[in-house]
Amino acid sequence: MATEKDIEQFSRQCNDIFTQVGRDVIGQKEVVEGTIVAMIAGGNVLLEGVPGVGKTRLVRSLGRVFDLPFKRIQFTPDLMPADVTGTNIIVKGEDGNSTFQFQPGPIFSNIILADEINRATPKTQSALLEAMQEHTVTVMGTSRKLEEPFFVLATQNPIEQDGTYPLPEAQMDRFMFKLIVPDPSVDELMEIVSMTQKTMAEVADCACTGEQLLQMRATANQIPVAEDVLRYTMILTSATHPTGEVATAAAKQYIRVGASPRAGQALISAAKVKALIKGRFNVAYSDINELAYPVLRHRIKLNFEAIAEGLSADDVIKLVVEEVSKKYKAK
Repeated sequence: MATEKDIEQFSRQCNDIFTQVGRDVIGQKEVVEGTIVAMIAGGNVLLEGVPGVGKTRLVRSLGRVFDLPFKRIQFTPDLMPADVTGTNIIVKGEDGNSTFQFQPGPIFSNIILADEINRATPKTQSALLEAMQEHTVTVMGTSRKLEEPFFVLATQNPIEQDGTYPLPEAQMDRFMFKLIVPDPSVDELMEIVSMTQKTMAEVADCACTGEQLLQMRATANQIPVAEDVLRYTMILTSATHPTGEVATAAAKQYIRVGASPRAGQALISAAKVKALIKGRFNVAYSDINELAYPVLRHRIKLNFEAIAEGLSADDVIKLVVEEVSKKYKAK
């Protein structure tokens, strides 16, 4: 079990992390918190927003705050899988004999910024699958372990669809959260412009090392989850399946495909971190309900009726959460 000292250390480091990220990123409170929660919980994040709202800047800033090696991969249609994972090259030794030597790709880092990930072909996108789930890379039959902690923070533009390839369902499922990055308000825009007039570079300082981040994750994993809350979480996940035994009316009407078991795992892992950030030593129903949106919005597929009525994934998730909460008396 986590000791009181561990929890105090967790809280102090979280405050330091948020403070330092705030030096580089104006506003975007929910996005910043969601990204940090996912990183502590050990998950990957998909950031969706129009150009210029600070997606890339946030990821670069997090690399500084966690003092972790950071690499950016600019995804383009001509990017090949070997450009991501690395490949074997022929090296001639002093004796004149040639041997294969592995040349690591940019995936061999702690934080990977997959910029505009939907611009690469499905073949190249699939090169990330093994790394995102198993944290290993296999090239020509040899598997290599990636150094921990390891995160993929990907960005995509929801508006421009020319020359893009929708992410495969299997890859979408490997993102713990999908976070929508909104446009800044007028006041936030004034702060952004004023800040970038001084310097375009990130100024955040290190607030947590990789080892400390892994310790925070271990602390969060020890937070207890009541059986009723765990059951409620699994019911909420299953309720998104239109043909499931606990399917809600909203799921039957608007959802074509429900969330996978990874959604349930992500809800519990992230809720433990969320509880600690809020100063609680146990997971509450409210934590699950709040996290349902970033966890489920990319895992459910809406049917034609939902699209015809102009409903977004968040609209449908809200209906599902309200129905499950009411039925199972979650507050």
